[in-house]
Amino acid sequence: MSKKVLILAGDAVEALEIYYPYFRCLEEGYDVQIAAPSKKQLQTVVHDFIGWDTYTESKGYLIESHLTFEDVKPEEYDGLIIPGGRAPEYIRLNENVPAIVSHFFETNKPIAAICHASLILTTVKEYLKDRELTAYIACKPDVEATGATYIAEHLHVEGNLVSGHAWPDLPGFMREFIKQLS
Repeated sequence: MSKKVLILAGDAVEALEIYYPYFRCLEEGYDVQIAAPSKKQLQTVVHDFIGWDTYTESKGYLIESHLTFEDVKPEEYDGLIIPGGRAPEYIRLNENVPAIVSHFFETNKPIAAICHASLILTTVKEYLKDRELTAYIACKPDVEATGATYIAEHLHVEGNLVSGHAWPDLPGFMREFIKQLS
């Protein structure tokens, strides 16, 4: 039976951080579903690093969400991917998101969180205390506020949690996530 992977997203999700994992999982033969606040086409954004003190942002492609957070039954999924971008800062406020994410920690199923995805993890800080993860550097205070240790490396794996710094780290990030699912 094919593995089933859930991706949590919303408008302003980083384009590469959703498209790369989505297509990479499809390539593996996994059943992949994108959940969002509402079932619709999501507007992605492109973040780039061009010498500014922070990243730049441009409008990206559209991607279809398959179901709403309210309709997610996390027990049906073998793994969870949380892309970054600006989406995590507001989808973490959805009342269903913490319960979805908690399920993957409680059942020790693979979780892949990249870039600003760590903002969603702050809603389940009880599972992060004394853990290690990486994220985009601007999220370091949020990671540390949960009781976790921020790792300065661009890719980090601890138990069922695969974390990445930003989209340039996607090849290693997805390689580790797929290892976890296998």
